[in-house]
Amino acid sequence: MDDLATVRAQEYAKTYDTLLEAAARLDMLRRLEGGSVDPHATAAMNAVRFAATILWPAVPGVPPPGYRHDSEYLLQLAANWREAALELGEFAPQRPALRLVSAGEPDEEHPIGNRR
Repeated sequence: MDDLATVRAQEYAKTYDTLLEAAARLDMLRRLEGGSVDPHATAAMNAVRFAATILWPAVPGVPPPGYRHDSEYLLQLAANWREAALELGEFAPQRPALRLVSAGEPDEEHPIGNRR
């Protein structure tokens, strides 16, 4: 049984390290020219950080993540950036205004008119 616990701890440690490395890569990739950030990479980074934060207590002997690791905070960040990446909620693009068009007589601007 000790062997299983040892293997599990080793695999958790590998997975934790992999998650931190992935979060660091995404943090680097999300930065765009002009100081802006890519919402897709940022949403993914926050989701990976959240996963690492959830796993951290189960990994013996590893330091805490090198970022704010409050799980509620990270979950909210992931949700906000998901909306930005998918253009939902306040991040939804403005829809064009619709205008009413009626059938009318031909004029100089529209010489053919609306014939049915």
